Amino acid sequence: MSYKPLAIEDYGLIGDCASCALVGRNGSIDWLCWPRFDSAACLAALVGTDQNGRWLLAPADSGARTERRYLDDGLVLETVFETDQGSVALIDFMPIDVAAPTIIRVIEGRRGAVDMTMNLRLRFDYGTSVPWVTRLPDDGGITFIAGPALAVLRTTVPLEGEDFATVSRFTVAAGERVSFVMTYGPSHLPVPAALDVDSELTRTKRFWSDWTGRSAIEGPYADAMKRSLVTLKALTYAATGGIVAAPTTSLPEQVGGPRNWDYRYCWLRDATLTLIALMRGGYDQEARDWRDWLHRSIAGSPEQLQIMYGIAGERQLMEWEVPWLDGYENSQPVRVGNAAAGQLQLDVYGEVVAALYLARRQNLRQPSHGWSLQVGLVEHLEQIWREPDEGMWEVRGGRQHFTVSKAFCWMAFDRSIRDVEEYDLPGPVERWRQVRDEIRDTVLREGFNQEKNSFTQIFNGRALDASLLLLPTIGFLPADDPRMLGTVAAIEKELVADGFVLRYRTDDEVDGNLDGLPGNEGAFLACTFWLADVYVQQGRMDEARALFERLLGLRNDLGLLAEEYDPRLNRQVGNFPQAFSHLALFATATHLNDRNVPLRGEADGTAEHKAA
Repeated sequence: MSYKPLAIEDYGLIGDCASCALVGRNGSIDWLCWPRFDSAACLAALVGTDQNGRWLLAPADSGARTERRYLDDGLVLETVFETDQGSVALIDFMPIDVAAPTIIRVIEGRRGAVDMTMNLRLRFDYGTSVPWVTRLPDDGGITFIAGPALAVLRTTVPLEGEDFATVSRFTVAAGERVSFVMTYGPSHLPVPAALDVDSELTRTKRFWSDWTGRSAIEGPYADAMKRSLVTLKALTYAATGGIVAAPTTSLPEQVGGPRNWDYRYCWLRDATLTLIALMRGGYDQEARDWRDWLHRSIAGSPEQLQIMYGIAGERQLMEWEVPWLDGYENSQPVRVGNAAAGQLQLDVYGEVVAALYLARRQNLRQPSHGWSLQVGLVEHLEQIWREPDEGMWEVRGGRQHFTVSKAFCWMAFDRSIRDVEEYDLPGPVERWRQVRDEIRDTVLREGFNQEKNSFTQIFNGRALDASLLLLPTIGFLPADDPRMLGTVAAIEKELVADGFVLRYRTDDEVDGNLDGLPGNEGAFLACTFWLADVYVQQGRMDEARALFERLLGLRNDLGLLAEEYDPRLNRQVGNFPQAFSHLALFATATHLNDRNVPLRGEADGTAEHKAA
């Protein structure tokens, strides 16, 4: 019988700030891309079958009970298996700053003597390339080679070939330890040297302990916030400072459906939330690295600004479908690359400008650094803000005049005006004020439906969009403005399912299916956090806290969140773990801890607009 991947929330994350692996509670690594987040997977059972690559290390007794945790609040994962024979602990980690990317798996006997099984089926090129396997003459290791890729596996227990897999069966008694070390390297270079397991485990635990020890987070939700920061760090490509949205591709937003996307890239939409989280957490260097990645990636012609880039700032993210992968629980297609990189999304102009403004306020760079680039972006936006776009949610059903897209255009001019006023930077501030006011008037006139007493997803439409919850967060309107009160009430009525917020109705009968795809999706976790944020701003603290704590209850046992939650199936859906969800968690916890904390873009308030 073919292996079936686990529920998404049954996976844990390990990583080395260059790539990540997902480890199931059953001891199977079902997803690994080497040597980078966006490299071709060599273990791809997560979106296929066991024939597409997995690495199982577990008791032979398939009925073992498991508990797991991260050691020292870091990213060293311990899974304890309890069997009738005894108990063992599986310790999984990826060493930081080693010569070659490595996964180390250590089995420790805790009680009795447990029969173990190891089964490694390595498949390069997203699960399709079967490697040539040979033994090393000197240390007993095994090498796997397919084209340019090489991996070497070293252990002290005997290894055998069986059904195109490498297997081992052994017994671990209390007090005994068995290690497996797999390292990646280019096939044309010498095999990577062996590592000392004990020293690497000590060093990796110390790295994460020291990193989390730098955190400035306090308060009732500190543990959840710290886990979100560790997850964000794990999704960081240390060489450039870029942060991927998730380490996976094509985990479905609807199980069995086509809403499957590659998230192993860096979205500009995450820019300000990422800066806020890192700086609030006390990680100024990481914030500076992210700001510098942002500046390098968007440098160039303003009209070529993209909504996302590769982890080193790559612009060509060609999308293609992988026909030999069945998809997670038959959710097809499996996609590599992301065609949305070529979309026009006006909101990213506001997001980028807000991030640069925030970086100035936090002294990440000199105020003038990046100003000429920002001016170029704003001047280009002045020419295009009236155009329709694909919107924040990257719809593939055609361009529309999305209300929130226009509001974010307003934010781009608003923050640029603040930059001129606060830092004495050169710019046509009077003209920018006129454009800002014109955008605002247009949004209030075209984006608000008097009959529904609510802002709408598109100009002169009727359908709602959860991103409208961001209007007070970016400073466009105060949360207690009657128009926002009406909008929140409408969203509560039409977009809340079992207490969680949908992005929009994919089957809307009035404005049509704007995203151009069949089927539905789960509740979007970030949007539900946004509703809690608005509750905080409206003084509805009991509702905000209750909603936030319900969201915390959706995290898996390791504190991780996917992109969405399906309340019908009671399970997480979408790519996992998702930076956007953890950033939203961090932001809402911050607001609950201190209602006076400025929100996205560090806006100083909206008093100047309350009379509008």
